[in-house]
Amino acid sequence: MSSVNREEAISAVTTLLTYLEGENATREGLATTPSRVIDSWSEIFSGYEKDPEVVLDSTFNAEGYNGIVLLRDIEFHSTCEHHLQPFRGRAHVAYIPTDRIVGISKLARIVDLHARRLQNQERITKGVADDLEQNLQPLGTAIIIEAAHGCMQCRGVMKQNSIMTTSAMRGVFFEKSEARTELMQLIRSAPLSR
Repeated sequence: MSSVNREEAISAVTTLLTYLEGENATREGLATTPSRVIDSWSEIFSGYEKDPEVVLDSTFNAEGYNGIVLLRDIEFHSTCEHHLQPFRGRAHVAYIPTDRIVGISKLARIVDLHARRLQNQERITKGVADDLEQNLQPLGTAIIIEAAHGCMQCRGVMKQNSIMTTSAMRGVFFEKSEARTELMQLIRSAPLSR
């Protein structure tokens, strides 16, 4: 638990608003902004309150299944720890089970757990892979994340169409090119009509 209480956090946001040249933090449009910011941050950064082991605790007998399990196009939003700018994208999470499979929603929840913290994309990728390996002991784990970063789009180099891609390949996905090739074919396959 934080050593800073809610009132101190609200005061800090008020100070930041006042820091903006010419801004009046008490005007009608901004008067309750500090409180709203703290409320929104509670949701945006809710990943700190969750435990990966609890998120991945719902497993089932794999019943001999030893193929790739892939949940692709998991949309996520995160916040860059360097500039407090948003970044968003999609994650593809895959593993090859040994004796246990995990509930499908848990794959999306583990991405959200990591994304809902002050982050960098590389740490999200590694964290999801680490959690799957530790909790499922699969034959292989593969995480691929593609994201557009606000810190690249609205400041600095201002590149609107840049997409950053990160990956973590473990076990058979690292050791066997055939497993990686099959995974990439599954990710690139045409989406179901919705």
